[in-house]
Amino acid sequence: MKYLSRRRPTNADEPPDPLEGVINLFDLVLVFSMGLLLALFSVYRLDGLFDERTDVTVMKKTADGQLEIMQKRGKKIETMRVSREKTQGLGERLGTAYRLEDGTFVYVPE
Repeated sequence: MKYLSRRRPTNADEPPDPLEGVINLFDLVLVFSMGLLLALFSVYRLDGLFDERTDVTVMKKTADGQLEIMQKRGKKIETMRVSREKTQGLGERLGTAYRLEDGTFVYVPE
């Protein structure tokens, strides 16, 4: 019975919790990662992804060498894969594309 009648220690008597520092580190990592994410968006000028009034087109090359085009128009996002297959059909000429010496392409609309 003597153990049940003992008073609980107050906050001043309790030893410090070793996990309090880990919680502070978690907060620090969370703030750092959000800052890094915002910095990457500003460096690559992708802040238009969050604005409904802007249209954004991103072209990327996957690890297997396939090209993908991602278009955002308003709230709608479309992804298209570019293939090397030849197609045929009716259409109209929109412009001319040139490959420069460094390998980049330039599109000149008519």
